[in-house]
Amino acid sequence: MRKWIGAMFIAVITVLAGCGGGGNGGGGIGLGPGWGGGGGGSGGGSSAQKIIIDSDYNTMSDDGQLGVMAAQLQADGKVQVMGISVVSGNQWLKQGVADALMSVERLGVGDRIGVYSGANYALNHTYADVEAEMAAGAGGDGYLGAWGGPEPKTDADLKPSPDGFAKRTVVQRKTAVDFIVDTVKANPGEITILAIGPLTNIALAVKQNPEIVPLIKKIIYMGGAVDVPGNTTKAAEFNWWFDPDAAQFVVRLPIPQVVVPLDVTDTVFLTKPIYDRIAHPAKPTAVTDVFQKLNGYGFDGKNGFENNPNYTQNIWDTLTLAYLIDPSYATQTVERYVDVIAKPGAADNGRSIGYSSQPAGATLQKMTVVKKFDNARFFELYVDLLTRPVPITLPATTN
Repeated sequence: MRKWIGAMFIAVITVLAGCGGGGNGGGGIGLGPGWGGGGGGSGGGSSAQKIIIDSDYNTMSDDGQLGVMAAQLQADGKVQVMGISVVSGNQWLKQGVADALMSVERLGVGDRIGVYSGANYALNHTYADVEAEMAAGAGGDGYLGAWGGPEPKTDADLKPSPDGFAKRTVVQRKTAVDFIVDTVKANPGEITILAIGPLTNIALAVKQNPEIVPLIKKIIYMGGAVDVPGNTTKAAEFNWWFDPDAAQFVVRLPIPQVVVPLDVTDTVFLTKPIYDRIAHPAKPTAVTDVFQKLNGYGFDGKNGFENNPNYTQNIWDTLTLAYLIDPSYATQTVERYVDVIAKPGAADNGRSIGYSSQPAGATLQKMTVVKKFDNARFFELYVDLLTRPVPITLPATTN
């Protein structure tokens, strides 16, 4: 753990502006230097919902699973993934970018869905703050994400996916922040952001370009714990805890917002029968193979679906995509004025609060909070999308 870090700063890869999809050296910088051109977000007809996936990406846990599902839905013409903007959270930025690049290459869409490198550190949340919070009795499940391991400094420090690193797909020249800003401006009122990691990239995009606020169609979060305890700490859910200042800033913006919090994600668990349908299908794919290798033995590599029939696993982020394409997957929602406590070092840092009416003080936004899901119906979608053939053939670009 990086106890030696003092003042935090935002580290983004500063590069020349370039838009659009990666792949074949065609649009950006890979794990090593590489340049090229390339087209932007892609595919889908006029009815496809345009989305940015802002994620602390991983290979085939919930973020990676959502990436697969979104690409398959793009093949159906239901969504148009404009790109994936990566942020530190589950793991450090450099590892997340590597995993995202291999993900789109595995799916055969690396030339159509670009990967953009974003913020490496929170706005104002250091490891010293984390230590202070734990000392103050924050408690929780002990999961610290990127803070739980050393930060990779070079490509040699990266861990490969079970099927290796991307060989053809490269990270985009444009930073994640510039990508978000430019994409929103080019598609006013059309972009929904699936915010499934810490909100640092989005906060920076708005702080640097506040004029995009009225142009964003909607933000759908996996974040917060509104009426239930947190996970990383007793008070806070991980995504919003990792960068609470960014979370507080973004949820207060006057943008239509939907929260998919722990309240609902902790009621939707991957179980052994569902796992087996994906990990051991009649026709295995590159996706199902990686799914089995990374989920079969649990997060510790010892206890998982392959050796424990009672094992279960959260699949947090994937619910946001289901809600996007059909809000009726949510069987219970409430309207709340949501806020986030940003007090680095305090035991309740990152805690989310849902008020039934506008409280005194800062003006909060009234937003939809998902409380219950149609689990059976959702898992039919989940299994279907994760077991479809790859590589994926996407519709022709229409814009």
